Amino acid sequence: MPHRNAPLSETGRLRLARCVVEDGWPLRAAAERFGVSHTTAKRWADRYRQQGAAGMVDRPSRPHRSPTRTPAEVEERIVALRRAHKIGPVRIAARVGVAPSTVHRVLVRRGLPRLDCCDRATGEPIRRYERRAPGELVHVDVKKLARIPDGGGHRVLGRAEGRKNRGGYGYAFIHTALDDYSRLAYTEILTDEKAGTCAGFLTRAVAWFAAHGVRVERVLTDNAWAYTKTTWRTTCARLGIRPDYTRPWRPQTNGKVERFHRTLAEEWAYHQPYPSEAARRAVFGDWLDWYNYHRPHTALGGHPPATRVTNLSEQHTYPLTCRCSPATARRAAVGRTPVRRRQADAR
Repeated sequence: MPHRNAPLSETGRLRLARCVVEDGWPLRAAAERFGVSHTTAKRWADRYRQQGAAGMVDRPSRPHRSPTRTPAEVEERIVALRRAHKIGPVRIAARVGVAPSTVHRVLVRRGLPRLDCCDRATGEPIRRYERRAPGELVHVDVKKLARIPDGGGHRVLGRAEGRKNRGGYGYAFIHTALDDYSRLAYTEILTDEKAGTCAGFLTRAVAWFAAHGVRVERVLTDNAWAYTKTTWRTTCARLGIRPDYTRPWRPQTNGKVERFHRTLAEEWAYHQPYPSEAARRAVFGDWLDWYNYHRPHTALGGHPPATRVTNLSEQHTYPLTCRCSPATARRAAVGRTPVRRRQADAR
């Protein structure tokens, strides 16, 4: 591909060369006709005489010789260290004795992906996938969160006082069903993760997705005890859903819902100190509304998950959601402002 200021494309070069070589045009006349210099016209004419039409294609600008290029044995050592220890350019450079920028260039030249694009266990590139339509695959998983004692935990009282106040408050179980294509999430905070509880959650999640115009076809879970029991399989059969399972000891297969739980922890569960479990749960509904309808999702090109499903009546109109002020958006991110109600009033 020629650069944007190139006067000749490959077709133009061929026409110029044929005018000179085959039709007998003088070099200066051909150069003036095609708007290039005399030396440029001569270069393409000479290349046409030597190589024919194949000589009109672009050539790389890389020099024929690179005396200062990193020696091959050093490059092999850099690649071996990367594959064996899965470390970055700075740490490799300290072992090899070259600059980190040199290590980076070698890794790029050898086609090795960035560390954040590789599986930490194997070092192999991460294989990303996405279903083609909402409902084709729904990821289901449970995250355990320690309940906050009344009066606050260590984030409010400090480590010493927090230990005295933690008591036997147990755990809250966050059940999530996440659509693979749209990243739309349905979440409930329940008291356990037993088979009956998980089956009841799935029934309500399927109804919620149906209300959003999404028909669930498959559900993907890990191999937890509750998902392998007859109760779960019977519920899936009754709902017309095919149950699938991840490979044992391979949570990356269910990575989308795992990543959602990380977002949930960072932006809601541990986003700010809460004085009690009730205070934290009071803002959960608004945060989930923010995630589904307003929060820009990087995997969706900066759009919220709901933009990938049918915009049903009585739901958000997305151009309006973009008009809220940055302060309103920040408050909604931590569940302090019910954005849906404010925008409904604005209509």
